[in-house]
Amino acid sequence: MTASTAHPWVLGLTGGIGSGKSAAAERFATLGLEVVDADQASRWVVEPGKPALAALAAHFGQGILQANGALDRAALRARIFADSDERLWVEKLLHPLIASEIAERLRTARSPYAVFVSPLMIESGQYRLANRLLVIDAPRELQVARTLRRDGIGEAQVEAILAAQTTREDRLALADDVIVNDGSLDALHAEVDRLHLVYLSLAGTHS
Repeated sequence: MTASTAHPWVLGLTGGIGSGKSAAAERFATLGLEVVDADQASRWVVEPGKPALAALAAHFGQGILQANGALDRAALRARIFADSDERLWVEKLLHPLIASEIAERLRTARSPYAVFVSPLMIESGQYRLANRLLVIDAPRELQVARTLRRDGIGEAQVEAILAAQTTREDRLALADDVIVNDGSLDALHAEVDRLHLVYLSLAGTHS
């Protein structure tokens, strides 16, 4: 996989909802890597006072705002996953802004390599920013169970989110590395630690 940015070396990290990609990202962070999270970037661009938030409120109405004027992400998520046209409208608005934020943070990363985390790595083409792609994989029933337990949303909404994401097969087809996260957190950490040494070597910084 060829990176579109020469500096620094970038690991792309993705996986479907409930796969454990966030836990993997946290482990990379504890190992001293700078983690650039697309979900965080999507929050930065819709902070109060930002043009994107005003555009969202104008389109969807005040019902997607909290009392303090911040975006009610759950309300927006419910609207867009119920209507694919609305989801595409939001993506068209936000994706260029998010892409710019991500590119700048990757460019200025100072760790031995940067970890770029995104749930929509494949769908958005963001994997092209990475030198190598790591997919965190899990059986679908485990993804659903984890998401229900973590987010407190209905099973129908979990299924809608899964349907909106790329297929497991498409993710795996593009993966350079795969961690099957169907065991303990310790097992996930051990796999991340093992691959970290590989990535240090690939990034040309392994001692």
